[in-house]
Parts: sequence; structure tokens; C-alpha cells
Amino acid sequence: MRRLVIITAGLLALLYAGDYLAVRYRILKNRDPYGVVKVRTYYVVPQKNGKPEFYFLQPEDQTCVRSLFPHLGYKPCWYLRRKSQNPIDM
Repeated sequence: MRRLVIITAGLLALLYAGDYLAVRYRILKNRDPYGVVKVRTYYVVPQKNGKPEFYFLQPEDQTCVRSLFPHLGYKPCWYLRRKSQNPIDM
């Protein structure tokens, strides 16, 4: 069991390192590794009758990186596309 955990951790570390090197390679070769996703933030305010009221803010462009994992302080584009709605409960 211990051996399996070590092998799995090693494979994940190699995958992360390869993903990072791919992003750095794209930067080095002047290929754009970044993308932009529109993120919509809104407030969910409960009313006295129990129903929520929604207040939508202007959609914002958020920079992301085209990779499997977050790198260079940016979230992956595939993750931001799935989480493009950002509700804030009040």
C-alpha cells in the first residue's frame, strides 16, 4: 500500500512538472498560453418572505492559463469556464 501511494505521488508530480514546462515552453516560443473567460458575479439576498433576490454585477474578463493545473498565479481555463458564475450569499 505504501509503495502504491509513493508511485501515485511521483506520477502526479511528473504530470504537474510536465504541465508547467509546457506552459513555460509556450511563453518562450511566443505562443500565448493565456486565455480570457467572462466571469459573472452576483449577490443572492434573502428577502423576508424567504425568496432570494439577485443583484447582478457587470461580467468581468478574468485571465486564465491553458493547462491542467494552476500556474503563474492563474487558474486553468477549463476550471474558470465551469465556474463562470460566482454567487455571493448575503
